[in-house]
Order: sequence, then C-alpha cells, then structure tokens
Amino acid sequence: MFAVLKTGGKQYKVQSGDVLRVEKLAADAGEKVQFNDILMVGGQVGTPTVDGAAVQAEVIDQIKGEKLIHFVKRRRKHGSQRKKGHRQQLTLLRITEILENGADASGVKAAVGAGSVAAISAAVPVGKAAPKKAAPKKEAAAPGKPEAPAAAAADDLKQLSGVGPALEKKLHEAGITSFDQIAAWTPEDVTEMDEKLSFKGRIEREGWIDQAKDLAKK
Repeated sequence: MFAVLKTGGKQYKVQSGDVLRVEKLAADAGEKVQFNDILMVGGQVGTPTVDGAAVQAEVIDQIKGEKLIHFVKRRRKHGSQRKKGHRQQLTLLRITEILENGADASGVKAAVGAGSVAAISAAVPVGKAAPKKAAPKKEAAAPGKPEAPAAAAADDLKQLSGVGPALEKKLHEAGITSFDQIAAWTPEDVTEMDEKLSFKGRIEREGWIDQAKDLAKK
C-alpha cells in the first residue's frame, strides 16, 4: 500500500520501507515521527487530506543537501557581483508504517519542521493535548503605586525599506516580529529567509540588517 504525504511544501509518494530526504524536522536520530497531512492513501483521495490517515517514519539522521551556488551580477556603470554557496538542511528517514485510520490515537508525535530563524516548540504527541499551565495570580497594586506596564508590542517592521503590510504579515508568520531578530540574522538565516519567503535577495539589496540595527537603538 502506498500513500502521498505533504511536508515542507512538497509531496512524496511513499511505501513502507522507503528511505527519503525531507525538509529538516525537529527530531533526533532514532526518534519516531508521524506525518498527518496525507493527500492519498491506497485508493482513497483526500479532500484535501484523508481524515484519520497518517504515515509514520523513523529518523535516521540529520544531513545536508548538495551545495548550491547563488550568483548575482548587476550590469550597471558601477556594477557589482555576489557569489555564495548554500547547503539545505535535510532529515533522512525511513517509512515504517502507513495508517489508513486511527492516527489520532497512535501516540506518536507529529512531524514538525525545524528552522534556524523561527523557534519551534516541542511537538505534542497526536491525541494528547498539551497540559495547561496555571495562570499566574495578579498581585493587587499597592495604593498610589501604578501597575507594571504590559509587555511591549511587536516592532513596526514597515519602517524597513520595501516592507509593506503584506510583507510584514509574511515576516510575522515566520516568527519575525522585532528589529532585534533581524539585526541578529547570519548569512545562513538571510539565505533561508530568501528561499522560504521568496524575497529574491531583497534583504541584502535593501540593507535590512543595518536598518534593523539602527531602528533597534531608538
């Protein structure tokens, strides 16, 4: 029996025993993970996914893909060129089981993508809700003493050159809400954000990192 699963924005047709490489997952070698976005299993087609179906796999290792060369050349009077390499982080895994139903009660943790830019919390096993933390008791302010200020809101990323409401929304969805985060980006982070959000070199072209450093000081 085969299944078609979706992970990292890609689709894979798999059978039990197959070994494949997918976008990096938040899991260690030897761990078992479960893919719940199943587009097809056997002869059953999902709408868009098949309810209760899942594909389980064992993580073999965390690896890197082939080196890709990114070359940009600007043909102007004072033109410039830039060349850099990138190796995509991948997870090597082996398909162990295909479930047509009962995925919610399997107890295997869901496969969650990992990234160096957006922090991802540990995955919760399917069918088990995360325990709720008790809300801290709010102490009454002493007479004449003002209450503590609320947590600071996210920075206005639209102050960056070339960033409008739509682009700001994309950054928020990727977990980027402050100038400090952008100021701390490494070249690898810039490459990953370029590919993940299709910025096409805008980060370096507009000088976001330098702008973010200046805006973070204000």
